[in-house]
Amino acid sequence: MQIEVAAKALKELGHVTRLAIYRQVVKAGHKGIPVGEIQERLDIPGSTLSHHISSLASANLIEQRREGRTLFCVAKYEHLDGVIHFLQDECCIDETC
Repeated sequence: MQIEVAAKALKELGHVTRLAIYRQVVKAGHKGIPVGEIQERLDIPGSTLSHHISSLASANLIEQRREGRTLFCVAKYEHLDGVIHFLQDECCIDETC
């Protein structure tokens, strides 16, 4: 993973509201969570929630899926794994034993 991609993901997750939203999406698993449910759980105005979801999607952390009239947010776990691995890949590499 390129440093710019990891930095974008970490920047978006560095906002308290976006991190709270992302945690709800990750908890929901692969089936995702309806946007309305996130709004209820976190008590966020719809326009604000939409803005934050857009930011998370632009960082490739979530994707959205429509089922009828319901819009679901689904975590892109492979990207999350990539960010985590980016942070851990060179752990202790400069340490001499």
